[in-house]
Amino acid sequence: MNDSMTAAELRRAFVDFFTERDHQLVPSASLIPHDQTLLFVNSGMVPFKSYFVGEEKPPHPRVVSVQKCVRAGGKHNDLDEVGRTSRHLTFFEMLGNFSFGDYFKEQAIPQAWEFFTKVLQLDPERLWVTVHLSDDEAEDIWANTVGVPKERIQRLDEDNWWRMADTGPNGPSSEIFWDKGPAYGPEGGPANPEADERYVEIWNLVFMQFETDESGNSQELPRPSIDTGAGLERILSVLQGKDSVFEIDEMATLVARAGEITGYRLGTDENADLALRVLAEHARTMTFLISDGVFPSNEDRGYVLRRIMRRAIRFAYLLGVTDLVTPSLVETVVDIMEVDYPQLKASRELIMTTVEREETQFRRTLANGLRILDEQLASIDKGGVLPGAVAFLLHDTYGFPYEVTEEVVTERGFRLDREGFESEMAAQRERAKAARKGVVQAADQDQIQGLIEAGSLTSFVGRDEITEVPVRVLLVTGSGTDTVSIFLDRSPFYAESGGQVGDTGSIVTDSGSATVLDTVYAAPGIQRHLVKITAGQVVAGQAGVASVDELRRDAIRRNHTGTHILHWALRQILGDHVQQQGSMVSAERLRFDFSHFEPVTPDQIAAIEDLVNRELLKNPQVRHPEVSKAEAEKMGAIAFFGDKYGDRVRVLDAGPSLEFCGGTHVSALGDIGLLKITSEGSIGSNLRRVEAITGNDTIELLREEQSTKAALAEALNVPIGDVVEGLDKRLAELKEVKAEVAEMRAQLALSQADSLAAEAIDGVVVARVDGISQDDLKNLAVALRDHVGIRAVVLGGAPQSGGAALVAAVSSESGLHAGRLIADGSKCIKGGGGKAPELAMAGGREPAGLDEALGLARAALGQG
Repeated sequence: MNDSMTAAELRRAFVDFFTERDHQLVPSASLIPHDQTLLFVNSGMVPFKSYFVGEEKPPHPRVVSVQKCVRAGGKHNDLDEVGRTSRHLTFFEMLGNFSFGDYFKEQAIPQAWEFFTKVLQLDPERLWVTVHLSDDEAEDIWANTVGVPKERIQRLDEDNWWRMADTGPNGPSSEIFWDKGPAYGPEGGPANPEADERYVEIWNLVFMQFETDESGNSQELPRPSIDTGAGLERILSVLQGKDSVFEIDEMATLVARAGEITGYRLGTDENADLALRVLAEHARTMTFLISDGVFPSNEDRGYVLRRIMRRAIRFAYLLGVTDLVTPSLVETVVDIMEVDYPQLKASRELIMTTVEREETQFRRTLANGLRILDEQLASIDKGGVLPGAVAFLLHDTYGFPYEVTEEVVTERGFRLDREGFESEMAAQRERAKAARKGVVQAADQDQIQGLIEAGSLTSFVGRDEITEVPVRVLLVTGSGTDTVSIFLDRSPFYAESGGQVGDTGSIVTDSGSATVLDTVYAAPGIQRHLVKITAGQVVAGQAGVASVDELRRDAIRRNHTGTHILHWALRQILGDHVQQQGSMVSAERLRFDFSHFEPVTPDQIAAIEDLVNRELLKNPQVRHPEVSKAEAEKMGAIAFFGDKYGDRVRVLDAGPSLEFCGGTHVSALGDIGLLKITSEGSIGSNLRRVEAITGNDTIELLREEQSTKAALAEALNVPIGDVVEGLDKRLAELKEVKAEVAEMRAQLALSQADSLAAEAIDGVVVARVDGISQDDLKNLAVALRDHVGIRAVVLGGAPQSGGAALVAAVSSESGLHAGRLIADGSKCIKGGGGKAPELAMAGGREPAGLDEALGLARAALGQG
C-alpha cells in the first residue's frame, strides 16, 4: 500500500492515470451549478449532466476530473453530523473518470482495479465488489477478466442501481469496498448491514445503459456511458491508515491550526475535540464557497454558507475563544490547497475580508442571544421544554439562528418545541419566491429532443453587424395558441443568456410573417423564437428572412458593454472584493448586482461615473475574439458569475475591462455615449445593486431633469440657476407661516379654557372640541385642569389632519387616574394610547366613536 501518499499526490496520480489512457482533463467546475434544481454541485457528474442527457456534445468522448463538491442544505444535509462522526463532510472532492458513449464496463472495471492495486498498491485481498442483482455482465468481468474471487463479489438490489430522476438515464452500478478488518465489525462483506463500519465504499462505477420514459418503460441506450465517483478523502483514509477523515494530511493540518487558534489540543476534551473538527471542516467549505462567488445572506446558497460559518464560530465562542478564528483558518486552507485550486490564491483577500466581517457581526449576535437564552433556560427544570415562541423571538428579533438555539438546548439537556417555532414562523413570515424561467417548454420537449438527436442546432450569426439573414424554418410548435415557437437553422437573434435579454424583430416567409417577441434557449445550442403570427402561416421547411430590431439591439449593445466598464470601475473605487452576483441587460437599462458590505456613498457613485465616462470618451476600439478557455484565462480575463463556458469562449476586450462574455457589444466605447447611475441599494446581506442607463436614455434623463428644473424656477419666479436658493427661501417662509398659524390655533384653543371651566360640574369637565391638533387638545386639557376648582378634564376631538383624539388630565389631589378614564373610550375610536396617571392621550382612526367615548368617561366620573 502506498501509505505515504498525500492528498495532492493522490489528485495527480488519479489524473495522470486516466490522461495516459486518452482522457481529457476537465478542471473542477464551480460549486454553483447550472442545474437549477441543486443548491451546489454535490457530485462529480453534475457538471456533465447535459452531456449524459444529450443536451450538449461533450468536448471529448472520455474525460477525467477532480471535482470540488458541497453537500449541505436540501436533501443532502449532513451539517449537524459534521464533527460528530469520523466521515461526514460538507466539502469533499470527487475523483471521476467519464465515458460519453465511448468505452463501457469492459474497460471501466479493469481500469478501476488497476488504479487501486497497481498505482495505489492496495491489497487486492481486502477489496470487495458489489454489483446489481441483474448485472451478470459486470460480475463476469470482475470474476473472469479482473480475477476477483466470486466469494468477494456480492449482488445487491436498489443499492446498486443509479437513477438521475424518475425518468431519463439510469442503470446498474458496481462499487468497490475496503475491508478495514475484524476490529471494525463482523464478517459477511458489504452486503451485511451489521458490518457497515468494517467495509467502506471507496469507488462507485455507474453504468448508464437505460432510458426510462414517463410511462415507466425502459430501453437500452444506443451509446451507454460511464460515470465514476471516488471520494478523495475516503481513499486517503484507507491509504494513510486513518480511522477518521479528520486525520488525513490536509485535514490534520487544519485541525492542528484550529487547535493553535483556540488553545486546545485534540484529545484533551470531548467538546473541544468536536469544536476543532467542526472548525477544520467548515473552514474548507466557507473558503471554497466564497471563492466561487457565494456570500453570507439569508437566502438560498448564501443562507447555507452563513449557517456553516456561524456554526463554526459558535463552537469557538463556546470554548471561550474571544479572538476571531475564521480569518486564520481560511488563510490556512488557501495555503494548503492553492496549488491544486489556483483561484483560491486570487480570492485570498476577498475570502478573508468576508469571513472577518461575518464573524465580527455574528459574535455580537451570539453574545446577545446566548444571554437571553441562558435567562430562559434558567427558569425551566432540567429536561424541560423551551417554548417555540422563545426560539422565534431569538430568531426574529435578535437574529439568533434556530439551529444554534436547538444545538444549545439539546447540549444542555433540554428539549425544544419545534412545532411552536414553526407555528410562529408560519404566522409571521411571507417568503418571496423568484420565478425561474424554464429552458424547455414541456409541450414540445419531444420535438426539441428530435432536433438535438438530428444535430439540427441553431447557428447564431448575428454577433457583429449582421441583423438580417436568410433562414430555413426547422420546426414550428404551438400553432393556434398564444405561445407559438419558431426554430431556425441559423439566426441573427441573440437568445437570452448571461444576463442579456433576447432579441426581437420579425421572421417572414412566402406564406406568412411573425413578430419575434423574445428569443430564448430551448436547449443548449437550440434557439426558441417566441412569436406572434401577424399574417398567413409559417411552416417547417420554408425559407425565409429573419430581421432583428436594430434600434433595440443597439441600445442593448450599449448597455451590455457599459455593464463591463461599470464592473471595472466598481472594483477600482470600492475594491477588488467586488464580484458580480448577477446582472440584467435590456434596451432600457442595465442592472448589476455585486458583493459589497456597505452602501455606496454619493461621492463614490460620482467617482464611479467619472471613471466610466472618462474611459468612454477615450473611445478605444472594442475587440471580442473567440479563443480557447485556457487562452482566455492566460490573458487574465475575468469570468462573470453564473455563466457557463465551454472549451471555446468569447473574451470582451473593452478599454480597461477584459472579461469572458458571449453577448453582443459595441465596436468602440464611444458608441455607448454617457453612462449614468440611476439607483443604488441593498438586495441582501453583503449584496448591492446598481442600475444605470446609457446612450439616448441618458440624454432623455438630462432633458427631463432640465425641464423639471425650468418648471420649478418658473413656479418660484427665480432664475433657473437660483432654484435651490429660491426653494429654500419659500420653505423658510412657509415654515414661519405654519408656526404663526399654529400659535394662533393654540391661543384660540386656550381661549376656550375659561368658557369650558365655567361649565364644570363638581370640578369635572367632559367636552368635545373639534378642529384642533392633538397637541393643542392636550394643552387645552392641561390649562383647564389648572383652573381653580377643576380636578378632572376629559376632552375628545377630530383634528383637521384626520382621525380622533382623547385626552385626560387630573389633579394630583383628585385620587383619579387619567389613563383609566380614557382606556375604554379609546376602543370606541379604534385606537389606543397612554396610561399615565395624571395626563394621558389616546389616538384613533374612528371619529364617529368620539361621543360614545366621552359618554364612557362621564360614567367613569360619576356623571353618566
